[in-house]
Amino acid sequence: MDKRNRLIAIGLIGIGCVMIFGRWIGSFSIIALLFLLLGIYRTTSGKVKQGYKLLGIGAVLLLLDHLLLVLGICLISLGMFFTKSKRVQRREGFMQKQNFSSRFDWDRAPWVMHSLSAWHVLGEANLDLSLAMAEDKETVMLFQGIFGDMDIHLSDEYAVEIEAFVLFGSIEFGNQRDTGMLNRLNWKSANYESCEQKLKISISYLMGDLDVRLS
Repeated sequence: MDKRNRLIAIGLIGIGCVMIFGRWIGSFSIIALLFLLLGIYRTTSGKVKQGYKLLGIGAVLLLLDHLLLVLGICLISLGMFFTKSKRVQRREGFMQKQNFSSRFDWDRAPWVMHSLSAWHVLGEANLDLSLAMAEDKETVMLFQGIFGDMDIHLSDEYAVEIEAFVLFGSIEFGNQRDTGMLNRLNWKSANYESCEQKLKISISYLMGDLDVRLS
């Protein structure tokens, strides 16, 4: 029954996309949509890596056929990033980055944790909070973009609040994993109000994979 419901859902999504974007869709775009739909199906079926590959192929094909549409999506995402960064970063002195591709390897050696807002088309971040050294008592980190892959290892030294949204992809928290579409995670550690060191992480990707490991 679950498999049947997934097929029905994917079929409805495909029909809806054709109805909305029908006037711009050619044979090349139909092939791209088929790759995207197959990628969504593979991801929701548990074959995450294979699903991501298919989603990537579909996205590249759409990029080649609808460059202006993809550019418009990127500009909308970037505009939303500036608005959200201004809202969540309440203190001066935070770092703000906008790149086509970003990579944060903060899981290999001690690193300084500071407030950050980062936007990218392609992004990868590995955060190990047990290696972090905070600059302030309260730190805010915002990651937003089109494609993102994030691994976060929590530590008892910091009280953490996570707000995450992944339109297509998966979110894994501890032993629980949600895949498919419209994935959300809202979590706050039990000692958030009483702990001296606080960290708030906000994540938003169109396509992504988020893995949060508990200490």
